[in-house]
Amino acid sequence: MGYIPTKLINFAQLTNLSRHMFRIAILVAMDKELGLLLNQMPDREEINIGENKYYAGRIGDKEVIAGKCGIGKVNSALNTYRLICDRKPDIVINSGVAGGVDGSLGIGSVLIADSVAYHDVWCGPGTEYGAADGFKAILTPDEKIINTGKTLFKDNGNVRFGLICSGDKFIHEKKEVEEIKGRFPQALAVDMESASIAQTCTRCGIPFAIIRVMSDTPGAAENLSQYVDFWNKAPEKTFECVSRIIKNL
Repeated sequence: MGYIPTKLINFAQLTNLSRHMFRIAILVAMDKELGLLLNQMPDREEINIGENKYYAGRIGDKEVIAGKCGIGKVNSALNTYRLICDRKPDIVINSGVAGGVDGSLGIGSVLIADSVAYHDVWCGPGTEYGAADGFKAILTPDEKIINTGKTLFKDNGNVRFGLICSGDKFIHEKKEVEEIKGRFPQALAVDMESASIAQTCTRCGIPFAIIRVMSDTPGAAENLSQYVDFWNKAPEKTFECVSRIIKNL
């Protein structure tokens, strides 16, 4: 049985929100990412869509609804579709952490994706590796977000633009990185949700953007401890990049 959208919640009925504002949905995979994101939304209301909790408020003068989509391709695709059906956002931004697979990205660096691909999808002979059925192998995020980021962070060497690859596995071994880079040599980072969110948004005709902070460097000898240490001292400003871009759209 297909998903039947829940009754639409009128944004104009929420405190201090206008239905005429540009509406942005922000999705992260995990509770700890959501906690950092909500620091950018001090005045917010909790709402429910289906069984999931979301938070409605503003960043700057933009309407924002933020929530957790869950880890992995199926969770993120399902909850992205559910949110699109229920809220009709003007754009979906996926944020959170990723693993840097290029030497130019260290822990704490930010990637604003200008291209997105699956690193674990192949539909058989005659098809392009990374291409889901009916889609190109490379999906392209919203140009306005990319250009806004390039303007805001043109002198910031800690912010990069490039390809992020997604798959249903936490990548941490060197041989896994080498395999991904063998197929996508231009890849800068890996995660588990960006491509499925990109595919869902593309299918629904909704612009999307991917903004990820590097929590670790897969393939490094100390990779798993890097990831744990990142969360032990995750900076409060982890999502400042997202906030700055939204305020300048």
